[in-house]
Amino acid sequence: QVQLVESGGGLVQAGGSLRLSCAASGTIFSINLMGWYRQAPGKQRELVAAITSGGSTNYADSVKGRCTISRDNAKNTVYLQMNSLKPEDTAVYYCAAHNVHTKYGPSGDYWGQGTQVTVSS
Repeated sequence: QVQLVESGGGLVQAGGSLRLSCAASGTIFSINLMGWYRQAPGKQRELVAAITSGGSTNYADSVKGRCTISRDNAKNTVYLQMNSLKPEDTAVYYCAAHNVHTKYGPSGDYWGQGTQVTVSS
């Protein structure tokens, strides 16, 4: 079984910064892609940023230049540094691990429970 646990969310004023962390645990052999998604009230979940095991990254246009995703493959941990936060960044942020391989073989995708980020104006 694979579990993802996020941390680092909270309340911040506009213009401030937050760093989200997500640690994956379990009998993990490798994780191809790790990502951060967010869902605001009344809206669909959307990709914020993703990073491959090789370090290639992809960002939503709305966060380019303000957010940086990184990962520590040895720790199966992914981070999201968010700067210059705006009220429209307010959402529940979810961590995901895609195409996970455990010691038992391919295991699929996993999601964290989510962490609230609230940006006040």
